[in-house]
Amino acid sequence: MSKGGGGYGSGFALLVVLFILLIIIGTAYTGGGYGGYGGYGGYGGY
Repeated sequence: MSKGGGGYGSGFALLVVLFILLIIIGTAYTGGGYGGYGGYGGYGGY
């Protein structure tokens, strides 16, 4: 478990980063209002 823990940890971190980026990009295009990024997306008007 500890031997494969490093690979699992890095892979999980990568998935988290990609997931957060998808949320930010998704809300930016839809103007979902996700924190400060939502205002940027709302400014686009898409």
